[in-house]
Amino acid sequence: MAVPLTLYIDSRLLSPYAMAAYVALVEKNLDFELRLIDLEQGEQRMAPFLCRSPTGKVPVLAHHDFYLNESSAIVEYVEDTFAAPDYAPICPADTRTRARMRQVQAWLRSDLAALRRERPTEVVFEGLQPGPLSDAAQLDATRLVRVANCLVPVGQKHLFGDWCVADADLALMLNRLILSGEDVPARLRDYAAEQWERPSLRHWRDRRAS
Repeated sequence: MAVPLTLYIDSRLLSPYAMAAYVALVEKNLDFELRLIDLEQGEQRMAPFLCRSPTGKVPVLAHHDFYLNESSAIVEYVEDTFAAPDYAPICPADTRTRARMRQVQAWLRSDLAALRRERPTEVVFEGLQPGPLSDAAQLDATRLVRVANCLVPVGQKHLFGDWCVADADLALMLNRLILSGEDVPARLRDYAAEQWERPSLRHWRDRRAS
């Protein structure tokens, strides 16, 4: 019997937050229906969607008659509801390590605004080649590289030993720089490339191409 899950995301599949929720469901090997919301046509502001997401944001996860938005909340709900060992883990099991994962996710979502604005996900997914970074965005880029160098352990493939959703989040942020030709250390390039080839992330890119 299929799991009664529906994920509402932006119709262009550009949202990094939608990607995180999608990857979480794929990693768990869950059956789910995908509903596309046309943000350019304002579908997120129309009554049917606002009943599911009062803030008008994507992604939204529907599980039976329960609706949840904000990607970090969706990831936590999916991890707790479809828990290991029956399903693959997508968050660290250790309390402190999971808290550090949340810390990384919160930082990536709340900081680096100039960089996110000048290196949108169209750079990553559609090959957009933007102009030079502004001073503010360059400061963000420098901070991203510095922090990522501290976060990614030398000689390891993932942030916290085993893979977690924060690895996908950080790889996407690094790829905003890498795929627009910015200077990123080889170690971080290798990390992002390895993450980008993970089956769940390829699944997202294949879905975009379909």
